[in-house]
Amino acid sequence: MDNMEGIKKIHIPAGAPYEVLIGRGLLAETGARVKEVCPQARKIFILTDDRVAELYLDRVASSLAAAGFQVFSFAFPHGEGSKTIETWHAALDRMCAVPLTRSDALVALGGGVTGDMGGFAAACYQRGIDYIQIPTTLLAMVDSSVGGKTAVDLAGGKNQVGAFYQPKVVLCDPDTLNTLPEEEFQAGCAEVIKYGVIGDAEFFHALEATPAKEQVEAVIARCVAAKSDFVMQDERDLGLRMLLNLGHTFGHACEACSGFSILHGQGVAIGMAMMARAATAQGILPVADRDQIIALLKAYGLPTETAWPAARMAEICLADKKTTGDSIRIVVPERIGKCRIEKIPTGDLLRWLQLGGAK
Repeated sequence: MDNMEGIKKIHIPAGAPYEVLIGRGLLAETGARVKEVCPQARKIFILTDDRVAELYLDRVASSLAAAGFQVFSFAFPHGEGSKTIETWHAALDRMCAVPLTRSDALVALGGGVTGDMGGFAAACYQRGIDYIQIPTTLLAMVDSSVGGKTAVDLAGGKNQVGAFYQPKVVLCDPDTLNTLPEEEFQAGCAEVIKYGVIGDAEFFHALEATPAKEQVEAVIARCVAAKSDFVMQDERDLGLRMLLNLGHTFGHACEACSGFSILHGQGVAIGMAMMARAATAQGILPVADRDQIIALLKAYGLPTETAWPAARMAEICLADKKTTGDSIRIVVPERIGKCRIEKIPTGDLLRWLQLGGAK
């Protein structure tokens, strides 16, 4: 990780390597930064949501225009409910109407929904054009904007249609977090805490000692560096990278049961707490570690209990991408800073959910 002129730079060693830049004021430098990585582009298509568009679209578009780009944009209604084939299709139609060529580029400006959908649109348009991630939420900065996972949801589950497609650069400007609702910042902290639980006990305890908001740039950098290590070892999510799914299988079920009225990070927090309880109940995770995990989630204002039926959650979990035949892979904490991937029979899933607190 380099730190030059106040900008932290983290290298992501994917098949198509790129940098994650972290620094205040980066939004105003969008045009110059995009010019560096997409020198052939003439047109830039900004994909964003209506909420982020009000806050930042003009600033980003002006920076791109000042750098000599023709700028076009498409804003969709914010929220997980827009992460659909229909919205993705509408964005592609707009890209085609511009028209964008294969040498042009897309900028995904917003949170995880925008980044996932923008990356997938870029991956598919004319069989692949360059794209740039500009995350504006903590969750997107520390997790979803890095690593190349792109997707949209189907009625049958989250992220069921997508592609692995790496951006040209990720620009993280922590100043955008100043306009982030508190609930969404807290939701991002679930992913931050996850990094501590899966592989960095020192980081976990640092989050106990000092609130993430008071060390936000360092927190973003540490999480991105950790994800870089996982991507380097397992870009296609076939082995070690699955550890990043801690809390996600149960968490996605919570999101679906709520009709997506809870945020992704809130679902992940509940999922982590449930998995901690289930692991302790089976003698895998010490009681003290379980209690510390749940206490830290609560300290960051995150939910840790589920009110949804275990049987319904099991149905949703079994539609997850982690299910293979008659087994499903789950991430189980052994202690703070160490987790393992466990393959369990699908018939055992209901018991795990019940041990986690589902009724």
